[in-house]
Amino acid sequence: MHALKELFTSDVGLMSVAVIVAGLGIGVYLIRFALQHMRDEEALLRRRP
Repeated sequence: MHALKELFTSDVGLMSVAVIVAGLGIGVYLIRFALQHMRDEEALLRRRP
């Protein structure tokens, strides 16, 4: 419990949480970006004769 209190109340802990959240957000964005472009590329290749 002390570790969680330290994580959410200290400056270093809050910055750690911010970095973790930002990293997860970037990861989700990149995965969605790649999947969308793979779908677009596949649709483009299917339309070509």
